[in-house]
Amino acid sequence: MKLHDLEVAPGSKHRRKRVGRGNGSGMGSTCGRGDKGQHSRTGSKRRPYFEGGQIPLFRRLPKRGFKNPGKAVFHTVNLSALEANFNAGELVEAASLRSKGLIGEQDYALKILANGAITKALTVKAEKFSQAAQAAVEAAGGKCEII
Repeated sequence: MKLHDLEVAPGSKHRRKRVGRGNGSGMGSTCGRGDKGQHSRTGSKRRPYFEGGQIPLFRRLPKRGFKNPGKAVFHTVNLSALEANFNAGELVEAASLRSKGLIGEQDYALKILANGAITKALTVKAEKFSQAAQAAVEAAGGKCEII
């Protein structure tokens, strides 16, 4: 097959409907908008989620709770994940965790938690450590550096 052999699939291209070109076309006078009313006029639009004057769904549903815009969000990594994915003497930081797929791409702070055991001496750089996690890393001969 060559470029000059390519053709559009039959039925995939449609001509634009030309409205307002006389009554003989079937789309004259009111041009398919019907008679009278808001939407027969030019420039008529409805905002998204408009329900014809009925109270919209998002206003009918109850609102509960409070979303704190200043909430601190962390990527959390357990010691068991560090034990399984890093060798002794390696540096553990956000970039290395991201490259191994242990944390996502979002730019959140990193917190190390103490779930699991660690036996390797690792240098761990993070914004926060749980007390038990810091004690476990240092007991295994590693270092905890708070960024």
